[in-house]
Amino acid sequence: MSSAMSSVMPSATLTRRERVILSNLSEDVTLEQIATKLFVTRNTVKSQVRSVYRKLGVSSRAEAVAWARRAGIRQS
Repeated sequence: MSSAMSSVMPSATLTRRERVILSNLSEDVTLEQIATKLFVTRNTVKSQVRSVYRKLGVSSRAEAVAWARRAGIRQS
């Protein structure tokens, strides 16, 4: 399996909500802003972000956003 393919495969293991969270992550948006947009608490978003990081094997927002771009989950 190519490394490009393996870097995209974890999206199948993300829940629909985790994909929504990941698509809303960017360097210039706060967890509070995401929570407000999605009508949930900041702690809910924080928990979902941690789950996304764990499933993707990343440890920072920048890495998660870069992964999402490569996977086609985020456009910009």
